Amino acid sequence: MRKLAATTLVATIVVAGTAWAADELPLRELPGIADRDYWIPGEVNAEGKLEALQEVVGSAAVPFSGSQDGPIQIALIYPSADVSDFWARNYLAMTKRLDELGIQYETTEFASRQIEHSLQSTYASQVEQDADLYDYVIFGPSELATQADNISKLASNDGFTTYVWAFHTPLKYLENQPDAWFDFSSAAGALTMCDYMLSRLGSDVTMALNRGIPGITDNQRSGDFKACVEEKGNWTTVYEHYGEYQREGGFEGTSLILQAYPEATIIHNANTAMAMGSVEAQVAMGKEKEIFSTGWGGTGLELDAIRAGTLDATPMRMGDDVGAATAEAIKADMEGRADDLPLVFLGRITVAHDQMSAEELDALQEEAFRFSGVGALER
Repeated sequence: MRKLAATTLVATIVVAGTAWAADELPLRELPGIADRDYWIPGEVNAEGKLEALQEVVGSAAVPFSGSQDGPIQIALIYPSADVSDFWARNYLAMTKRLDELGIQYETTEFASRQIEHSLQSTYASQVEQDADLYDYVIFGPSELATQADNISKLASNDGFTTYVWAFHTPLKYLENQPDAWFDFSSAAGALTMCDYMLSRLGSDVTMALNRGIPGITDNQRSGDFKACVEEKGNWTTVYEHYGEYQREGGFEGTSLILQAYPEATIIHNANTAMAMGSVEAQVAMGKEKEIFSTGWGGTGLELDAIRAGTLDATPMRMGDDVGAATAEAIKADMEGRADDLPLVFLGRITVAHDQMSAEELDALQEEAFRFSGVGALER
């Protein structure tokens, strides 16, 4: 139930949200738009809004300027019962940032596992029917297409503001777009990594890749990186191994690469597990000093490998950005500034590498998990 003071309602919160209608998008058309059933961030974000929110998220909190006579109510529908700590870290980052902003809140969690699509649909219907109980609904879809109708249904309800976590590809066929999407972009990370690798290693390099599973994530992490270095740096790719995001796949792919393609001096890995397997294979063959190895994500395991000198570079997500950005979006909405927000927020990605000092790597890790903590979460 909304508990904002009636006398300051207009100044402190936009009740109906700012959900987008389908006919308002895209704002611009980028190459490949006709081949996709979704939009990419550059097609739906107004100029400068993403960068502005990223800057806010990376800066010290500026307290909420309005007033409340009670806490806002936040419903979270997400697969937080799964093993991944992504959801728990987002929750911690959001709530701790809300604390810093001086916003009073109460949360109600509707937890499921990633495979429990029907249960999540039931939760979405329950929250939609109880719209008068909530000010904000955060939806982490079990799978985007499966939950598309629920996203549109929640977004159409003017009783609360709807945000989506863990996806950054607004579906074109949604009748109603949510107020904002919050995620990290593998495509953006691939281009960041491309720029770094070209600046460090130059042109005319020979590489091989340990790819994940065919699909959008690997197409971006591996495919976009490959296309970028080949186009901008005239790199040559001699082999691509699909390791299914598994440690064993990275080990097997790297063993094959080292034996059959000795001309490859770079091995690009599409996730942490394959990177760790790749490093193991290189060490086993005594080749770890001859190969430039990359990971993906900037996890603790990857940073430890960089510190140990077995991994060379990785695109590192500032993991707590998604939760912190959600808190800042709530603040902007409460201050009547929802129009300042991008439709799609992307967390910052930077490159961690072996030329950084121990202190620099520690500082990067602290920034990435500044709200949820560097160590493993207790479950």
